[in-house]
Amino acid sequence: MTLLAHRAEGPPSAPPLLLGPSLGTSNALWDKVAPELSITHRVVRWDLPGHGGSAADLISAGAEVGELADLVLALADSLGIERFAYAGVSLGGAVGLHLAVHRPQRLSSLAVICSSAHFNGAKPWEERAALVRREGLAGLAESADARWFTSGFTVPELIEDHRRADPEAYAACCDALAAFDLRDRLPEIAVPTLLVAGRDDPATPPAHLREIADAVPGAALVELPGASHLAPAQCPEAVLTALRAHFGGNAARGMEVRREVLGDAHVDRAQTRQTPFTARFQDFISRYAWGEIWTDPTLSRRERSMITLTALVAHGHYEELAMHVRAARRNGLTPEEIGAVLLQCAVYCGVPAANSAFATAQRVLAEEDGTPG
Repeated sequence: MTLLAHRAEGPPSAPPLLLGPSLGTSNALWDKVAPELSITHRVVRWDLPGHGGSAADLISAGAEVGELADLVLALADSLGIERFAYAGVSLGGAVGLHLAVHRPQRLSSLAVICSSAHFNGAKPWEERAALVRREGLAGLAESADARWFTSGFTVPELIEDHRRADPEAYAACCDALAAFDLRDRLPEIAVPTLLVAGRDDPATPPAHLREIADAVPGAALVELPGASHLAPAQCPEAVLTALRAHFGGNAARGMEVRREVLGDAHVDRAQTRQTPFTARFQDFISRYAWGEIWTDPTLSRRERSMITLTALVAHGHYEELAMHVRAARRNGLTPEEIGAVLLQCAVYCGVPAANSAFATAQRVLAEEDGTPG
């Protein structure tokens, strides 16, 4: 089977994130965003049929968005990706909405950027498809700046992508937009969903994104001042900030795991002591230490506790050691197993370090047992 052309970036073992383009563009739409996202994700950006490097014959007249969604799933399958986060712009966003409604088991989360649950009815898209089939794309490419960007801004590479797209494939994508309307299905979407609107977007104004946000349970909406239709190209930093917060941090899961391991009392105290100065550090800990490392299934929590105890002894962090002795008990280690870890530390970290560690651990274990230390 012929697959959509794509570009993959980031560690193969990282959580997968698929990025979908707008009509008339290629995966270059994500050039200023994808490299940053690939630090924490396996990013796969794909090209529409007849756009960029994708074959034109992957789509034909009368196409629907569901067919594009099937092509995206076939690409994911070929890469061994079962479940993934997804972000898409305009038509790429419509593909994401279709997946969230019809194939929710494949999505872990969704971001819909400068898109809509409907594209103002079938007539304008039928007219555009007919125009392109009759005259090609040169005329539309000349007016792309006005549709895509605010006055005075352009990205020549994307305009060239528009000009070089296959007219018949482009027209078939117009057919898909003409037939697309998921408004009555939006309340069924259950994956975490972010909507990103460009305040100055004439193609899919903020009202279209608000309509989705109001209908999808728990959805969040971000409106970007100064952004038009191709927000990732025009306002990459703002889009990156929104996507990182939605996809990249695992903060909610991290906080959940942090409470499971350290206990509510400890986390509540840490939250109470949080100040504006320390807030970013606390967020960092929740996202990366607890949201990525402690949630990695490669090692069990028991094993992670033993490693953590050893590292804390090696560096003499005895206050942190006390906290993680309690965490080790919550993770299922017995006092005897904790003692065995500390005894091994005596060999590899030094007897004085282990001596202090045993004193700390004995105090904590005695407190837990309710007996004098």
